[in-house]
Amino acid sequence: MTNFSDITDPLNQLFTRFVLFLPSLLLALVLFAAALVIASLLAQAVRRAMLKRQADKGLTQLFTTITRWGVVTLGVIVALQQIDFNVTAFLTSLGIIGFTIGFAIQDVSKNFMAGILLLLQEPFKIGDAITVAGYTGTVETINLRATMLRALDGTSVIIPNADVYTSPIINFGPTIRRLDLSVGVAYASDLDLVARTAVQAISALPGLQMDPAPKAVFDKFGESSIDFTLYYWVDTKQIGFLDAKDQGVRSLKVAFAQAGIEIPFPIRTLLTVGEKVS
Repeated sequence: MTNFSDITDPLNQLFTRFVLFLPSLLLALVLFAAALVIASLLAQAVRRAMLKRQADKGLTQLFTTITRWGVVTLGVIVALQQIDFNVTAFLTSLGIIGFTIGFAIQDVSKNFMAGILLLLQEPFKIGDAITVAGYTGTVETINLRATMLRALDGTSVIIPNADVYTSPIINFGPTIRRLDLSVGVAYASDLDLVARTAVQAISALPGLQMDPAPKAVFDKFGESSIDFTLYYWVDTKQIGFLDAKDQGVRSLKVAFAQAGIEIPFPIRTLLTVGEKVS
């Protein structure tokens, strides 16, 4: 026959353990609740700070989420320690799992980290005209995986952020672009007149910037001409880049013709086999 004490003793021991465990459990729940409140307050503070800084929306959301879950995770670890949970073994298991997953998706992780660095450092912003990784265009979107450009021919180019971050970046700015027109004039030309005429020729160009001012720079003695480059800056909100180059060439052609400035045709002498120059 079963002794009644054989049944009640385990129940008493279980009850005693529960009573001893209850304060630790209540403390763990209080710490976890406090972590939730602190996480919410800190996340809101981070969001306000990022919005005040006019940071990218994706970056704002990322840092807000990291702050929230970072505090919550810390709160969970502290709470688990109060009930004698083996946190070290648990974190070790998570580290191994995280390493395995990170190795499997290393390309995604690389682009993700590059995206964060690009959004933090801001080497360019949406609307800037840039050249990167062999492509030139206007930045349309910057997210945590890739950067999308609108190329000069209107096509969309999506470049992984890792390629963007590790490549040289030429930032032309949001709307101001510089154009270079190379022209050759006859050796007998008055170079001062040439420079004045070239600058005046594009003076009526829509969106032409006077700071920095247009400038003609003579840079080479060609085979049949003295070559110079006309540098000028335009606002691409008022005139497209290609239109600015087209109108610049047309204006130079007309202005030089009116001023009597000769643009010589390159001279080439062709010799047949065995023919000698006299």
